[in-house]
Amino acid sequence: MHIYNTLTRRKEPFTPLEAGKVSMYVCGMTVYDYCHLGHARVMVAFDVITRYLRERGYDVNYVRNITDIDDKILKRADENGESITALTERMIDAMHEDEARLFVLPPSHEPRATGHIDDIVAMIETLIEKGFAYAADNGDVYYRVRKFADYGKLNNRQLDDMRAGSRVDVDVHKEDPLDFVLWKAAKPGEAHWASPWGNGRPGWHIECSAMSTCCLGDTFDIHGGGPDLTFPHHENEIAQSEAATGKTYVNTWMHAGAVRVNQEKMSKSLGNFFTIRDVLAEHDPEVVRFLLVASHYRSPINYSVDSLTEARKSLTRLYTALEGIELGDADANGDASGDASAYRERFTQVMDDDFNTPEALAVMFELAREVNRAKQEQPNEAARLAGGLKQLGSVLGLLQQVPQTFLKGTQQQGMPLSESEIEAKIAQRIEAKTNKNFAQADAIRDELAALGIILKDSREGTSWVFEAP
Repeated sequence: MHIYNTLTRRKEPFTPLEAGKVSMYVCGMTVYDYCHLGHARVMVAFDVITRYLRERGYDVNYVRNITDIDDKILKRADENGESITALTERMIDAMHEDEARLFVLPPSHEPRATGHIDDIVAMIETLIEKGFAYAADNGDVYYRVRKFADYGKLNNRQLDDMRAGSRVDVDVHKEDPLDFVLWKAAKPGEAHWASPWGNGRPGWHIECSAMSTCCLGDTFDIHGGGPDLTFPHHENEIAQSEAATGKTYVNTWMHAGAVRVNQEKMSKSLGNFFTIRDVLAEHDPEVVRFLLVASHYRSPINYSVDSLTEARKSLTRLYTALEGIELGDADANGDASGDASAYRERFTQVMDDDFNTPEALAVMFELAREVNRAKQEQPNEAARLAGGLKQLGSVLGLLQQVPQTFLKGTQQQGMPLSESEIEAKIAQRIEAKTNKNFAQADAIRDELAALGIILKDSREGTSWVFEAP
């Protein structure tokens, strides 16, 4: 298995610190608002990575934190006239609902910043003792960036270049404009915790350093996050953690690609900002997940109505292959032989190459074509092949619905007719055919097809699927 390492800017053989086990930390959400499409991208990307590592036999300890104390949280709670706890608990519940609808498995552990204040204070004390941090006379504590010789290595930046090209707020309490805050003194009325430097709360960067090392140790295998976190957040995490422990912080750094909307950067100012629940109110969650999986995790994704339409068509092809096949226990568990095992081997090869999901899906589409062929020629083999397809889908978090449920579009809003109306049309068509009124039967079929409702006749009767026109 090879994984692209953001730190070294190349694919590297993956060898975990402990044989058979993987320790992974991913920066989670700051819970002051509903999760957006960028969050969905990270959720799904590292869910697929976790699923695949487990499929390969690794015991994965996947830690994804929650930032539940932050300037944005304080501001939003004040605007809403609610307590910080009420706001964060409400947003955490919403986040869990969103990820469940996207078929994202819960992480192994989900530490919260407010649950690790003692660990954060202890790490800051260590940094002060080692000369990497200092307490200012205003009650804040800052990190001495120039003290850490390797600062900038994740982003390949030089310190002087950062200072020349940066917009750093003037702060008379800092020794150097590039220094960043580890502990913030509390303003009157703000939430706070006691510390050796007075009442205050942690800075954002130190939270992840403390939570990750507490949960996974001083050094762990993989650290992941969104594309916007490489600088300064992850750069600061490295500086804090390695200065405090004297050890390599992370062996492999992974970052998901950005989400663009109609080829533009997603932002509230452009009016193209979508929360996960906004999207799922109008589109099938599995279609949204397919769109997120269809691009390589490091590549940008373009979100648009057209891209979702194509995603639904592609997913429909896979479910159509599974339709009408009764899977036995062995088949359903992917215990397939013959050609199916060959597809599984190819699937593994491409996923071993930095989790190449586009190529993995290409293998699945080839297998789906083989399933369709076997339906006509070798029904028993079709079941084994379909079981293999369903099992490969599960590795990507796909194809876990009953095929007919998905194909009828019952989870998608916007169908032009209700299910009962469609069945009534089918009954009218059957009656027309019985009366040998084939022109009327064809007209009903064409009418439904124009609405995206495709009829399929077989010996068992007439079924239908909805494909958005």
